[in-house]
Parts: sequence; C-alpha cells; structure tokens
Amino acid sequence: PSSISAAFQEYLQHLGLQDFPCGFGSWNKSRLNARRSPRAEPAGLEEAVPPGEETPEALLELLRDQHSPWALPPDCSPQDRLLREVAALAPELLHGSGVFQLIKSLRILDKGVEEVDEGLLQFQQLEELILSANYISRVTSAHLPRTLKVLELCYNAVDDLQDLCAQPPPELQHLGLGYNRLCGPSQEKHLTMDFWPNLVSLDLSFNSLTDLLELVSQLSTLQNLRILVLQGNPLALIPAYRGFLVDSLPKLSILDDIRIWPEERQQFHGLASQPELMRSGARVVVSIGEMKGLPNPEAFQQLEVGSEGPMITYSYCVTYEF
Repeated sequence: PSSISAAFQEYLQHLGLQDFPCGFGSWNKSRLNARRSPRAEPAGLEEAVPPGEETPEALLELLRDQHSPWALPPDCSPQDRLLREVAALAPELLHGSGVFQLIKSLRILDKGVEEVDEGLLQFQQLEELILSANYISRVTSAHLPRTLKVLELCYNAVDDLQDLCAQPPPELQHLGLGYNRLCGPSQEKHLTMDFWPNLVSLDLSFNSLTDLLELVSQLSTLQNLRILVLQGNPLALIPAYRGFLVDSLPKLSILDDIRIWPEERQQFHGLASQPELMRSGARVVVSIGEMKGLPNPEAFQQLEVGSEGPMITYSYCVTYEF
C-alpha cells in the first residue's frame, strides 16, 4: 500500500475482526443488537446464551489463552488486543467510522507507505503515530490529527520539513526524524518554538546536518526540549560538539542517549560563549586492519642482482563514502 489509509485497511484485515471469535456470526447472533462497553469485565458478562452460541467470557478466553489458535502473538501491541476484544464483545462499535475513534496509537512499520494522506484525519483521538521504515519523503501537516503527541518517521526519505511545519500538531511532544535525508543549512529554521511549542524529545540522528551553530541557535528556542539525538550527522565530528551543546542548551537532560550530569555541565561551562572553537572541518583517521585478495609479493621469485627482467607494478584505489 502506498498510503496510510490503504495500509490501515490491510492491517484490519490481518487482525481478522470479522472472523470468529470476533465480529458477528452464529456464535453470538442473539446479542447482535446488544450494546456493550469495550472495557466491560468478564465477570459482568455472564448471561444465559442459547445452545450453539458462545458466552462473552468464552470468546475472551479464546483470544487471551496463549494456547488458543485464535490468540495473538505475545509481541503484539496493546492496540491489537484492544481491537480484537472489542470486536468480540461489542462488534457493532467497529462498524463504519467507529474503529477510528478507538485508536490512540497507530503503528505502520515497513509497509511501503509513501503518502500521509488525509484519511488519517479520521483518527480523531490519535496521539501516537509510528511510521518507521517506509518511503515517506514529504509529510503534509494538514493531514495530521491535531491530537497527535508522538510522531515517529525514522528510516524514511524525508528531505524537507516545510510541508510538515505548515500546520504542525500543536501538542506534539516527540518528533523522530532519524535516518532520513535532512541536510543543512535550510532545515534548521523549521526547528523552533514557533512550530513546536511543546516538543520534549527530538531525534535528528543520522542525517546530513552540518551547521552546528545555526542548529543550536534554533534549538535554543525550544523551551521544553529535554532529549536530543544528533549522532550520525557530520556536525557531530566537530571536536567540541558535545560540550558546546551541553552548555548551549542548559535544560537538556539527555544528549545522544547519554544523560547529562551536573559535573559534565560544570566541566563545559562557558563553552557556549566561544563559538570560535567550533571548527569548520574535522579530521578522520582510517586504519586498514586487513586486506584480502591481493597478490603477495613474497610469492614472486626474486630477481638476481644485475639481471634483466620485466617490472610489474600494482596500484590500488580505496574510496570511502561518508
């Protein structure tokens, strides 16, 4: 599927919400018109049922017992379990647009999604959207529910934030953009308080950001930012990189998955006022431990002194891509 809407429909089919022990069927036909709460406890569901039908608690047992052929795998999400149990206890709640109102967390990983379409707006209660390992290059913010608090887009092809920042969700607390194609200096301007007033966590790791000074000047406007990941960018090669960030962002608690302790902050105190220490270049030393498949000079017969013979020269080119 190329869109989120198509991927979600495929996800619903995979859950089998219309098949036994979920959905409507001969196993619960006397309860077709019953209205039940998706959070009702099994003890309160006991009732007499006609022969051939299953009690609500029996249906739940089929879904929850790890030995049942209808049980979900142990590593499934809480959202999967909720939808399956709702489909067993009160399947009428999932008809039409009802299914969209139940979902607060949506995870669509590695499904070939290229487009964040406007169908996402049907999820009016959505708080967490995980779209890792897809092929998304642009995100239209008008298609994102305003209730969103977590947006994870790692391992995609995002190379520009302009569309995302047109009307970003105002309550967003985490933005994950690791392993994408962002490069400076044009993208830093989108990472300010004007667009993300409640952002607590930001992951920009493994992109192509190079301008540390400009990035820090923008990130310093994010008053609620506590977690920042920048490792994997060229700017992280600057010798004073961590110290400059620690001193420039005094409210930061974790940088590159490492906690900032008071001792470290004291160690780098004053570095933010010395931007001249931020060199524009970095030296990378590469050591070759072993190379295979090359002719061994010792295998050739040594020419005697003064004898004439052909001179054979081998040359090699080694290329490193950063």
